Amino acid sequence: MPTKEENPSQSHPEKATTREELVDLLNQDLEREPQAIISYVVYSQVLKGAEYMNIAGELEKHAAEELSHALIISNQIDYLGGMPAVTPKQVRTSEKAKQMLQFDLENEQETIRNYRERVRQCDALGEYAMAEHIREILMDEQDHLIALATALGEDVPVIKAPRSTKNT
Repeated sequence: MPTKEENPSQSHPEKATTREELVDLLNQDLEREPQAIISYVVYSQVLKGAEYMNIAGELEKHAAEELSHALIISNQIDYLGGMPAVTPKQVRTSEKAKQMLQFDLENEQETIRNYRERVRQCDALGEYAMAEHIREILMDEQDHLIALATALGEDVPVIKAPRSTKNT
């Protein structure tokens, strides 16, 4: 059986996230939700051509789901005693349909990576119900990722955990 020194995943345990840090991180997540709403609304209306008809309709549905996510995350921030963020992250645009979809694909990957981390952080804090809410959001986000990758004719990206910035 490996000792702590032999198992690199256990040699540098991460510092537990506090409730205050979780509020800050959830606010960063919340800033991505209106960004997604805006981009999905705009992209769904400006994508042109038969090849994008299906994804344009899908993006309209995604926009409504992202609003639901924003409400859930705002509620969790309030529950933790924080104030929900009110400024969305900047929306990237392009004249090229493929590039717009690529922007969305990249944003979904970041969102999924962050929400997976939030689930771990919530569990570590004993906030199991909050973790379940975020798991439900993750299901939608992963569906969005699949739809975007399919529309782009790409394999669904494998999302790896973020590299720890500690001890590097």
